[in-house]
Amino acid sequence: MEFQDLSVMVKKLLNVLNSPIFEINESKISITSIFFAAIVLLVSVRLSKFLGMTVKRTLNKKSVDSGVRDSLERFTRYIVIGLGLLLALDMLGFSLNSLAAVGAVLMVGIGFGLQNLAQNFISGLILLIERPVKKGDIVYVAGHRGRVLDIHVRSTVIKTRDGVAVIVPNSKFVSEEVVNDSFLGTHIRQHVKVGVAYGSDVELVKKILEEIADEHPFVLAHPKPAVIFEDFGDSSLDFDLRFWCSDPWEIDLVCSDIRYKVDQAFRANKVEIPFPQRDLNFKTSLSIKN
Repeated sequence: MEFQDLSVMVKKLLNVLNSPIFEINESKISITSIFFAAIVLLVSVRLSKFLGMTVKRTLNKKSVDSGVRDSLERFTRYIVIGLGLLLALDMLGFSLNSLAAVGAVLMVGIGFGLQNLAQNFISGLILLIERPVKKGDIVYVAGHRGRVLDIHVRSTVIKTRDGVAVIVPNSKFVSEEVVNDSFLGTHIRQHVKVGVAYGSDVELVKKILEEIADEHPFVLAHPKPAVIFEDFGDSSLDFDLRFWCSDPWEIDLVCSDIRYKVDQAFRANKVEIPFPQRDLNFKTSLSIKN
């Protein structure tokens, strides 16, 4: 008798769980369908992370470019999650017609208030496919210069030299001008401009600048640093020290170090750095009153 009572209770519980609690576009949603759909979504998210890391490790062993590796990892995760979402909707009883109706509603929502979200999402896909910017690049965008930490679907995170994280919408990378110091590699050429007084020994100036650049540990020996005699200025002879740096992230410190050394070397060798001089002429007028 107890077994029969337990059986009746289980049947009643199953009926409650399987009975529809609400209906959307002729799709009857029950507690059981919601539970299994949630399980499918949870498994798909976990599986996407596992497969993404597997793809990343595999490509890492084959020395594939970091941008390609990160893009394939992201696409793997998006595809698995997308398939899991479709399977979950199917378990909830949504047909293709229902999905089309939901899609139409979403398109109307995008048309009215989600333009920026859709634009940033599409821009994120473009960044992952074209890879004009990848993780680890040093970029200047939207008034900020920093290293790219991660590229998400909606936004990209960059870290400035001050240790501040800036969240930049992906549309900025597609619609605006972006300066990527690392796009062609880690080597970048930099300029340090300096002016010396007229009458200075230009050969000595050239020698000093070249020696300072050659001695710096972050300045590359090849291509060799070069000193360009740019122009005869209003009050100075203008030179441009051009050198290639091995680490774009440290370029500000490298230029600062070189300027310190230039100032010290010029003082030791009596090379004068002039300051602009202006001649002022005053005219006075005398008025005689009767």
